[in-house]
Amino acid sequence: MDFNFSKDLLSIREILGLTQTELAAKLNVQQVTISRNEKGETKPSDSLLEKVYGYAFDKKINLGKLKSMLWCEEIDSEHKLLFHGAKSIIEGPLDVHKGRINNDFGQGFYTGENYEQAISFISGFDKSCVYFIDFNPESLKYQKYAVDQEWMLTIAYYRGTLEKYESHPIIKNLIKKSRDCDYIIAPIADNRMFQIINSFIDGEITDEQCKHCLAATNLGCQYVFISDKAVKNANLVERVYISDNEKEFYKGIRTSDAKLGEDKVKLARIEYRGQGRYIDEILG
Repeated sequence: MDFNFSKDLLSIREILGLTQTELAAKLNVQQVTISRNEKGETKPSDSLLEKVYGYAFDKKINLGKLKSMLWCEEIDSEHKLLFHGAKSIIEGPLDVHKGRINNDFGQGFYTGENYEQAISFISGFDKSCVYFIDFNPESLKYQKYAVDQEWMLTIAYYRGTLEKYESHPIIKNLIKKSRDCDYIIAPIADNRMFQIINSFIDGEITDEQCKHCLAATNLGCQYVFISDKAVKNANLVERVYISDNEKEFYKGIRTSDAKLGEDKVKLARIEYRGQGRYIDEILG
C-alpha cells in the first residue's frame, strides 16, 4: 500500500492557500514536480515526501491526525479504527504468525487505539509509517484485560520472566485464557512498564504496589490479533507518512509524559508500601 500522496499534496496546498508555483518555491522544487505529483503521474521521491509532509507539519497541519478523525466518521459505526506503527512497509496480507514471540501477549499482530501512540513506538526508525486499520469485531471472541494481577502475570510470562513458575496452575490457566480468543484488548506495556513488572516478579514490590505504579504510566489500550480469523476482519485503509519533525514532536511529548510517570511511580510505591502480596505469596 502506497501513501495517498497526490491527494495529500493537493489537500496541503489548498489548506495553505498556495498555488502550485508558490508551494514549489517554498519546497525548493520545480512547479512541474508539484503538478505531476498532484496528478499522480509520477512516484514521489523520498526527498519530496519528507519535504512536503515536513513542511505541512511545520505549518501546523497535522494531516495524519486529521485523517484519523475523518476515518472515524467514515467507517461503519460497529467497526473500530485502529493504528499500527510499522518500521517499514507491510508486504502482503496481515499475518499473526510473523511477530516476535516475546511481545506482551506473545505472537500476534499488534495495533492500538491511538494515532499518536503508534508514532511514539516507531519514531526512531527512518522508514517507519503508521497504518490505519478498519477492524470489524463481529463474530469474534476476545479477552479483555485491566491493569491488575492477571494482566501483570500474563505479560511477565510472555516476556520470559516467569520460567520459575511456568508450571504453576495459575500461570497455566492464564496462558490458556490468553490464547482462547481471536483478539485481545489490553493496556499497553512499554519497556518502562515492564521494568515495574520485573520489580514485582523479582520480589521487590507487591502486586498492589505494582498495579498502582502501572496505572500511573497508562499508555492506552492495544488490540492484539491472535487468530487468522481476526486479521481477516482487519483491513488496511490508509498508510500515513510520518515526517522527521512529527516524529520528534511526539517523541518529545512521550519524554515529558515519561518524567511525570516516573514521579507517579515513586509516589505509588510509597503510598501502597506494605499493601498486597509478593510474588512468592501468590505463586509459592
